[in-house]
Amino acid sequence: MDITFPYNLFTFLDMKMNSNLTWVVLIILTIASALVSKLNSHYVVLIILVFSSLKFLGIAFQFMELKKAHLFWKAMIVSFLVIFVTSIALVI
Repeated sequence: MDITFPYNLFTFLDMKMNSNLTWVVLIILTIASALVSKLNSHYVVLIILVFSSLKFLGIAFQFMELKKAHLFWKAMIVSFLVIFVTSIALVI
């Protein structure tokens, strides 16, 4: 007797695994940001900006499902991030 599983079940499990992995990476980046903030260095703000940018991209592409969106929206969100981080980096 064969047991068949619907294709949707496997795609759901794969999506859940990717979401969990992204969540773990976000937690690690948050902890790393907290640890880096305690350092006395000139590059602390830049390092935290990089960590925040990675977190922003992880949330946008994984949880907001931007990875399935049109190329225009992907380019817009990345260009917004570049402009935002560059403007902050120029101020400090």
